[in-house]
Amino acid sequence: MLPAGPLMIEHRLIERIVPVLQAEVKRLDQEKTIDRKFIETVVDFFRTYADRCHHGKEEDILFVALGKKKLSAEHQKTLKQLLDEHVIARKNVKKLFAAQDAKTVIAQLKILSELYPKHIETEDKRFFLPVMDYFSRQEQDEMLKQMWEFDKQLIHEKYGKVMEELGSAKPISS
Repeated sequence: MLPAGPLMIEHRLIERIVPVLQAEVKRLDQEKTIDRKFIETVVDFFRTYADRCHHGKEEDILFVALGKKKLSAEHQKTLKQLLDEHVIARKNVKKLFAAQDAKTVIAQLKILSELYPKHIETEDKRFFLPVMDYFSRQEQDEMLKQMWEFDKQLIHEKYGKVMEELGSAKPISS
């Protein structure tokens, strides 16, 4: 498998949230009531899966490796665009989490549901497979290994932080 493979597989799951976001926009347009549990779940999905897991592998492994290669002008431009879109996604997820009114929630859901399909299409159709040509088979295999290790550590990282947060909380008395 190419290192692009796991990233493209992750895209299939990220794509599945888009119609969920669109359905929530329709519901919010009609009902005008914010479902905080929905927002928290969506924010966790974007922060943990889309950003830390998926973008983490892109930025910490693939893009770092690409930084050591002489990329074509087109690939350099696309790489910058992708990194910029990661920043935009993070900012809008943060705004979604902080949103206190239906209008702001709707705006952020729309931004995310429009950003991700285009972002994924760029990566899948114009970037991931072509940039694999910069790497030897051995380099590709090493990246794949790094990606598997990254995934194995992620769950421990996430719940290590949860326990740190809980550790600062006062114990519940019975």
